[in-house]
Amino acid sequence: MASFQKYKTKQGDKWMFIIENGIDPQTGNRRRIVRRGFNKQKEAKDAAKELEYQLGIRRLESGGDITFEDMAEEWLSVYGVTDRKISTIRVRQHEICHLNKYFAKYKINDITKKMYQNALTNLKSKDKLAHNTISGIHGTARMIFKRAMEQDLIFYDPTQYAFIPKDKKTVEDIENTKVEDKYLEKHELKLFLDKAKEINEETYIMLFTLAWTGLRAGELVALKWKDIDFNEQTINITKTYYNPKNNTKNFHLLPPKTAGSIRKIIVEDEVIRLLQKQQIRVKQAKLQLGKDYFDGDFVFARMNGPYYGYPHFIKTVENRMARVLQELPMITKHLTPHSLRHTHTSLLAEAGVELLQIMDRLGHTDDDTTTQVYLHITKDRKKEASQKFGELMRNL
Repeated sequence: MASFQKYKTKQGDKWMFIIENGIDPQTGNRRRIVRRGFNKQKEAKDAAKELEYQLGIRRLESGGDITFEDMAEEWLSVYGVTDRKISTIRVRQHEICHLNKYFAKYKINDITKKMYQNALTNLKSKDKLAHNTISGIHGTARMIFKRAMEQDLIFYDPTQYAFIPKDKKTVEDIENTKVEDKYLEKHELKLFLDKAKEINEETYIMLFTLAWTGLRAGELVALKWKDIDFNEQTINITKTYYNPKNNTKNFHLLPPKTAGSIRKIIVEDEVIRLLQKQQIRVKQAKLQLGKDYFDGDFVFARMNGPYYGYPHFIKTVENRMARVLQELPMITKHLTPHSLRHTHTSLLAEAGVELLQIMDRLGHTDDDTTTQVYLHITKDRKKEASQKFGELMRNL
């Protein structure tokens, strides 16, 4: 097993581990593996544990008696050692909770293919989970059982050949789906923004920016002043806000979910003018509050105590939008800040922007709702294309 030592460096105390890896048959000397540079003993222990698993030095205790929940916990401890985002670890934990509901106390080698398939079926039929959610749970299960095979705890993988139940839509469901309920029409957006302006200046700037840029709410509250180039009129989107427990100080700025979400967009004069207004508000608050202001360079920073300067919660954006909609009873759609992203899509499509350009601006390569909105808005252009084709053929 590994041994651990603390040592001093110019940067402060560090930790190292040493693993004895048998005897070199050619030289007769002991083989040692040394790894240095860990900031905490726990980091060194986790890394050593994983290396021992890889080398075959360590095997899971309890042999065939290990339960699924123990196996899942062990897998997650190894999975978490790698450079994973906090949000990804949290998703895996949630997925394990769903699996534990069916397998927690079962021995890992007693779980059959039939049991596993029944669990996937029940996640759809009884738990009413979406296809993508079940797909994520299945992906986690596959990694856990693969880990068990690597440790010689099982001899076959019950997740192999399992299928994920698909969402079934009836003809009635399809006919009753109204894509226009997912975004604001042009005249509705004007009413909405005018009302926001009446209620609160910062609320207005927030919602206007979302509607005119297509940003996600998490991208909006994570924005920093260094991300905005007022001269070039661009916004650089490189991060998103993560704070599942809504603890004001304990927030995280994470890279976007996909590489495509990292993007630089050009914005119009109207957006720039409002952001300049917001910058003046922030500068005034910093001057008035001095050291009481947390200067994290955030564009949409709190102006109320005791947490001056910290970024707003995503929930705050949702609540402010709901407050505006309360004042507009004529708008009966169920809308969220994400609906402003779809609104941006609809207006771009109406302006004649192609789908691929819209996808690039929004920072994603595939989104069913965006495509549905685009096709709905551009259906008149398709009709026009058909008419032109008919005219051409009639003149032959």
